[in-house]
Amino acid sequence: MGNADFECRQRVGVPPPKPFLLSLKSSLKETFFPDDPLRQFQNQPPGRKLVLGLQYFVPILEWAPRYTFEYFKADVVAGITIASLAVPQGISYANLANLPPIMGLYSSFVPPLVYAMLGSSKDLGVGTVAVSSLLISAMLTKEVNPIQNPKLYVQLALTSTFIAGVFQAALGFLRLGFIVDFLSHATIVGFMGGAATVVCLQQLKGILGLVHFTHGTDLVSVMRSILTQTHQIGHLKKGLNPPSVSELAFGSEYLPTAIKTGIITGFIALAEGIAVGRSFAMFKNYHIDGNKEMIALGMMNIAGSCTSCYLTTGPFSRTAVNFNAGCKTAVSNIVMAMAVMFTLLFLTPLFHYTPLVVLSSIIIAAMLGLMDYEAVVHLWKVDKFDFVVCIGSYLGVVFGSVEIGLVVAVVISLLRVLLFVARPKTHVLGNIPNSVAFRSIDQYPVARSIPGILILQIDAPIYFTNANYLRERISRWVDEEEDKLKSSLEIGLQYVILDMSAVGSIDTSGISMLEEIKKTLDRRGLKLVLANPGSEVMKKLDKSKFIEAIGEEWIYLTVAEAVGACNFMLHSCKSNSTKTIESEEAQADNIV
Repeated sequence: MGNADFECRQRVGVPPPKPFLLSLKSSLKETFFPDDPLRQFQNQPPGRKLVLGLQYFVPILEWAPRYTFEYFKADVVAGITIASLAVPQGISYANLANLPPIMGLYSSFVPPLVYAMLGSSKDLGVGTVAVSSLLISAMLTKEVNPIQNPKLYVQLALTSTFIAGVFQAALGFLRLGFIVDFLSHATIVGFMGGAATVVCLQQLKGILGLVHFTHGTDLVSVMRSILTQTHQIGHLKKGLNPPSVSELAFGSEYLPTAIKTGIITGFIALAEGIAVGRSFAMFKNYHIDGNKEMIALGMMNIAGSCTSCYLTTGPFSRTAVNFNAGCKTAVSNIVMAMAVMFTLLFLTPLFHYTPLVVLSSIIIAAMLGLMDYEAVVHLWKVDKFDFVVCIGSYLGVVFGSVEIGLVVAVVISLLRVLLFVARPKTHVLGNIPNSVAFRSIDQYPVARSIPGILILQIDAPIYFTNANYLRERISRWVDEEEDKLKSSLEIGLQYVILDMSAVGSIDTSGISMLEEIKKTLDRRGLKLVLANPGSEVMKKLDKSKFIEAIGEEWIYLTVAEAVGACNFMLHSCKSNSTKTIESEEAQADNIV
């Protein structure tokens, strides 16, 4: 490529250097404040900033002034509707957690009031959930028998709820909401399905009227318990939630168990509550702040643990009923809480006569709704690895335990992330006829390769985890291309172009890999060319002196520009070679 042509083309710029503290501040902002929550405070007087701050942390202060009577009518209907579901569900799920049934009603009174003030979802129906109830039972009964030592068991359940609330709120205050995203959709589908299966099996005790039943949650233990055997419901006392601060067992020898239970159940409850809230928010086209939701869920569980409640979140079934009943705001939770309060004050004696089989049936009906068969089939059709994650989670819960299923699901999900990072995709690009576009020849069979030029696209950042793999994979692409060209008697390979448009960042191991690739190609008489490296990559390449090593003239804005320059050099060399041969032949003729 001539000097004039090089001077005319647009160079790939290197970003101006930034002070270290400014770069660190920018990185931290992108990590913890991607939604830029402080934007609304800019250019505001102090008084207005105070009001906005209160509205940010207590959302009810923001929407309450705009609340209308029409909204109130809709919320009353929705609140009474979900209260009719909350009462039997609360009793049933408390029974599932091996806790006094009255605690299920307590948990539908105080926590919804707290969430209504702090939550950002208009639709989330707050209450106890089956999966968390099962987790509490599965983890605490390993240490304390709820029948032999009911007081200590309740104390540990309250303590784990307090720990869960502190953990949830801390994640929100520290802006760590992205941690919840590590539980993929496939993981949640499998885990929920497995937990639902286990819960249904556990309810066979009530359905079949069995007196002795296993505390194990795996399929084998449950079936053995059923096959080796061919009733009761206690009195529910009247009255509102009694304080339970003194019941928090921070001095107990079982505190580590309560902490572990609180963190695991708190994490699962967060994942479920935020996922449910976001799902229904999409229908009404409004946004949910994940970090604010964490704070709201955490604070309501802290308050709940001090008022005889156990772990609550936003269950799908209650939220779906709330949504379909036409709720407009979180006031529906307040109405539900008032209805539950009326029940606690006047109606609890009536539930003394509720058959255990009815409670078991309620739980089974709710659990069947958590088995999302269509989602599993969809995963199989779209992504086989996601299907494996889902089934692995399901089998871990059903044949192991809830904890094992959760560990299996998280491990498989993290393994997939590591595989994506360690084994990024690379593609050979070709030119789409009658265009300047270059696309994968696997995706577009009409794309034509360029004689003498190999164009490779790297589809991921280049880090120490994948640097060795990419070096070996690029070398193999070069070997295969040279073998192909030799067999086809076409012009030999001269240039290797790396399309780096998808390489968002690179570390020192990645730069070392590029240096090794360049040296290898130099020894083979080939030229390395880069196309469209991003600003972060260019900054690292410049500081490492790699740009000097490769030459700025071999870094291009686009693949098309790089191909054009390489073609120009190929034809120039071919023309010069032809002239040299003709000159030598002429000299030989003159000698003769």
